[in-house]
Amino acid sequence: MDPAGFAVLRGSDLGVTDSAARPLILFDGMCNLCAGSVRFVIARDPKARFTFASLQSEYAKDLLGRLAPGAELPDSIVLIEGGVVRTQSTAALRVARRLRLPWPLLYGFIVVPAFLRNAVYRWIARNRYRWFGKQQTCMVPSQELRSRFLG
Repeated sequence: MDPAGFAVLRGSDLGVTDSAARPLILFDGMCNLCAGSVRFVIARDPKARFTFASLQSEYAKDLLGRLAPGAELPDSIVLIEGGVVRTQSTAALRVARRLRLPWPLLYGFIVVPAFLRNAVYRWIARNRYRWFGKQQTCMVPSQELRSRFLG
């Protein structure tokens, strides 16, 4: 189990195919900040390392249900890489670490204790709809990006 209470499973335990073995970002598809963050990652991920799925999708619900049966599921960002689930600021920093420069420099904040990083993260997450707005439906990827979205 990781600190958030999620089981650590390998891709084969999850029934993940090779194409989905890349790091997977689960995001709130109705949140303007989250959808904007996905567009930001795509623009700075020229090697297409990341795949994406909306937290509202059946795919994400099923996957997280297998990772943490009965656990309260996160509502803003989840990073699954190598079968390990990361949430909140750790997920965001690990995503930044894989983008092109200068964004990997943000990973230096990993030395800040998680309780402090996550307090800031939760404050932003709690206010994201008020500050950035909310869509009535989930983000729909363009035709050329559909292969990077699962579920």
